[in-house]
Amino acid sequence: MTPSADVNKLPPPRHIAIIMDGNGRWAKKRGLPRTAGHAAGAEAFRRIANYCRTLGVEYLTVYAFSTENWKRSSDEVAGIMRLLGKYLQEALSDMEKNRVRFRFFGDLTRLTPELQKLCMEAQNRSADYDVQVNFCLNYGGRDEIVRAAKNFARDVADGKYQPEDLTEERLSAYLYSADVPDPELIIRPSGELRTSNFLLWQSAYSEYVFLNVLWPDFGPEDLDEAIAEYHRRNRRFGGV
Repeated sequence: MTPSADVNKLPPPRHIAIIMDGNGRWAKKRGLPRTAGHAAGAEAFRRIANYCRTLGVEYLTVYAFSTENWKRSSDEVAGIMRLLGKYLQEALSDMEKNRVRFRFFGDLTRLTPELQKLCMEAQNRSADYDVQVNFCLNYGGRDEIVRAAKNFARDVADGKYQPEDLTEERLSAYLYSADVPDPELIIRPSGELRTSNFLLWQSAYSEYVFLNVLWPDFGPEDLDEAIAEYHRRNRRFGGV
């Protein structure tokens, strides 16, 4: 995939995050089961991940499965988990060719032992690669912050820190995203205008771009549009 001429002149954000939304509505519009929408969404992820690598994006974070998604039907959840397992098995087979580093943000303990093993194998085997994809899996932004606060409190109880030692930088080190730069650009397709508990801490100064396209239909041209909009913004970080 070749970047458009206009976008090719602009440096891509170092870190792009995407809320992959609209799979169910995409399927419903076509009279298909929701699982078909998730399968199409998985293909969209492959397409965009490859394109991000072409553009030179260093970090791509995707919202794959939230802590709230367990409320969906057991059939739909099982279908999503099957797709995840299939993707990870394929990624492990092609790992040396693609050379993408895997990280997982979220509580993986609720996944099946088989899926947990695949996640850890993918993360461990890819640790020395350069381009990084962060999968937010059984992830919620509030849950992440509460978990970080509990872990800091545990270290205070153990005498490692005093309560007054807590700073933004120290709390950040307890997040799933420790050592990962905050995203400059967060994209939400599907026409919805909310953040849905995604990267609440990390997105303090991110630029949001909302696009009226369902995730399975999201293509390189949509990413180009989002990056162009990002470059039109004046990022002052609270200054003048």
